[in-house]
Amino acid sequence: MFDDKAYINRCVDAETALARAQSKCKVIPGNIGGIITSKATGSELDFERLRKETEIVGYPILPLVRQLTALCGDDAGKYVHWGATTQDIMDIASVLQMKSGLDIVERLLKDVIKSLEGLAQKHKDTPMAGRTHLQHALPVTFGYKCAVWLSSFQRHLERLEQLRPRTLLVQFGGAAGSLASLGAGGEGLQVRKEMAKDLGLNNPSITWHVARDGVAEIINFLALVGGSLGKIALDLIIMSSNELGEVSEPFVPHRGASSTMPQKRNPISSEVILAASKVLRSNAGLVLDGMVSDFERASGPWHLEWVAIPESFVMAVGALSQADFALSGLLVNTKQMLENLHSTRGLIVGEAVMMGLAPHFGRQNAHDVVYEACKESIEKGMSLYDSLSQREEVTSRLSPEELGALCDPVNYMGACQRMVDDVLALKTT
Repeated sequence: MFDDKAYINRCVDAETALARAQSKCKVIPGNIGGIITSKATGSELDFERLRKETEIVGYPILPLVRQLTALCGDDAGKYVHWGATTQDIMDIASVLQMKSGLDIVERLLKDVIKSLEGLAQKHKDTPMAGRTHLQHALPVTFGYKCAVWLSSFQRHLERLEQLRPRTLLVQFGGAAGSLASLGAGGEGLQVRKEMAKDLGLNNPSITWHVARDGVAEIINFLALVGGSLGKIALDLIIMSSNELGEVSEPFVPHRGASSTMPQKRNPISSEVILAASKVLRSNAGLVLDGMVSDFERASGPWHLEWVAIPESFVMAVGALSQADFALSGLLVNTKQMLENLHSTRGLIVGEAVMMGLAPHFGRQNAHDVVYEACKESIEKGMSLYDSLSQREEVTSRLSPEELGALCDPVNYMGACQRMVDDVLALKTT
């Protein structure tokens, strides 16, 4: 979709759509658009000649127009590229590529969403340790974690639906964007409107040669998707470490294997996703830089898009594919999650005990009591329950059963399960 031949074919699509629109609007003879389309579409271009001439010119359109003009013959050939400029054709080609690329991204987004919905539903009640600063914080469920991941992709799908009409715009402005080549009347604007309709693009209110916010929005959207994918990948990498052992990527013989350590099953999909997410964020900066264009035709910033657009789509599609592979077959070790949850001997529910004691002598006093109990638990290797059971200010206010319930991590899930239900209620179509 993004190789050189595919790009040139989209340039040909732009040239033929221009000719058809101009014939329909009677800017050129009515039969010429059809002739140019039939002669140019599927034609055998001399790509080696195109490569050499592009190297000299700096852009592929003039060399392409020369070949198309010859292919179309004397009568029709003289109307090829009528009133257009190089950037018109190149921008349309890029937009057509991005339009197709976004269709693939949408399909893969829905695949990832489906996989995350399945995990969130299945593990809605699966307890595990929630971690902040890489340390135990509060109990959560694995389904809650998956639903948090899922919620961002639901928003990405919404963003994608919203950005299409803003960003997938036809381009036709001529040399400086004014359409002066087609006269002072409305012919140029009518041609642009017909081109948009013909190509399935949106008709802008004005030429956008140097208003690159649409391209920047698309590539930054892909960077947002990459950021969410990178967050999942980082979590999975850490959770699959030997020390945690809570999840594993799907096992395929020799996937993630080491050339020297036979025991290794590296989380290779997550590693690829994490790397791709970094490239996507880097390219987001490139297209933002490309927005800073001088006057009516950029003297260099535009060229940044030639790198950022194809690379970003390739990276995003690859990362989404890897994510769906990893998530759709993710191996979840619920037993190890529970063992890890209890590994700190009740410290993870320090807040629960504090809130249970707070009504008796205030939140801050309760915090201080539990803090000292946690300190003793850590230093002496005892459970939080045992430490609290030795404190008169606790036992005089809470029965052993009440204290035991507060010290059980499974009892302190808050609204995790309800929030999972709320996210799953936002079903995507």
